[in-house]
Amino acid sequence: MIQTIKQLARTLAPEFIGIRRHLHAHPELSFHETATSAFIRGQLDAWGISFRAPVADTGIVALIRGKNPGKKTIALRADMDALPIEEANEVPYRSLNPGIMHACGHDVHTTCLLGAARILQEMRDQWEGTVKLIFQPGEEKHPGGASLMIKDGALEDPRPDAILGLHVLPEMETGLLGFHSGMYMASADELYFTIRGKGGHAAAPHLTVDTILVASHLVVSLQQIISRNCNPLSPSVLSVCAFNGGHTTNVIPSEVKLMGTFRAMDEAWRFRAHELIRRQAAELARAMGAEIDIDILVGYPCVYNNEEVTARAQALSGEYMGGSNITETPKRMGAEDFAFYSQEIPACFFRLGTGNKARGISSGVHTPTFDIDESAIEIGMGAMAWLAAQW
Repeated sequence: MIQTIKQLARTLAPEFIGIRRHLHAHPELSFHETATSAFIRGQLDAWGISFRAPVADTGIVALIRGKNPGKKTIALRADMDALPIEEANEVPYRSLNPGIMHACGHDVHTTCLLGAARILQEMRDQWEGTVKLIFQPGEEKHPGGASLMIKDGALEDPRPDAILGLHVLPEMETGLLGFHSGMYMASADELYFTIRGKGGHAAAPHLTVDTILVASHLVVSLQQIISRNCNPLSPSVLSVCAFNGGHTTNVIPSEVKLMGTFRAMDEAWRFRAHELIRRQAAELARAMGAEIDIDILVGYPCVYNNEEVTARAQALSGEYMGGSNITETPKRMGAEDFAFYSQEIPACFFRLGTGNKARGISSGVHTPTFDIDESAIEIGMGAMAWLAAQW
């Protein structure tokens, strides 16, 4: 079966590189993936794969049934939204949509899942069980398309025994797959603070509430939430990333706004930290005579890679790729809405190497020069097909 899948992936690779280029040239923002969704549905129709759509507006759930389809179900997921970034690459498949770019590789993820679907459909008399394909919108935007797909029944009828997701990794060379068992990626919550007080002349601060000073103390004091309360063995990050207030040199503003992010790898600590953030911000503002509005937007939970599922996926990938092409990837403080699936059913989120330093393909995700070594397409679609067929 390995040789059959590898041969199909090799034969189909040029076609699917073309699909990736089409998707890359026509990116769509989160929850606006109408043309992308229509393209995917057209491909599934052409290959005779049944699907349900719309799911969570632009999402798609498809089923491929092998022999004895009730034996086991494995889900494969790909996200399909792009980012509000102007592409700087001068390539034939450069984005045709101004200010929008597939800068996080979701075009690659969608292509690999479509390629795996094509292979599995052609070989459906050679494997047992059912493969569920999840084409998901809105990974890049709160509340995360995964949460909406789950609410719309993407994990039901049938409910998968496990779910696998693939993501590009440009700092890892093409030809490698990366795995990490257990806690893998952080939760991500958004922090918003609005500090208000009586403004006035900068020469008479005693007649005002110095909102700039209050906000400055808050930025510093919030760091103590991490340093004095979090277990040092559990990674956690709080960063204030926007400080907006005032417009001239001699006026203390009546309002200052702060925005930031809080990341954690422990769900219990995550929500305890929310309480500490609220209390510290409220009491500091009150002590300095200011009013404050605090809004913590609860985002994606932690990505947890089930140990048994990850060990199996890693071992099977070693059989397909060769053990020397499988590597361990470190924990990441980045976030991914695949986390919602990993909180529901056993999951494995793994990495596809897409870099090629010799050819200058090394830009990181979320940058205007991000691109991939397209030979990774053959590897990604073949590996996903192999994992699903063997499950």
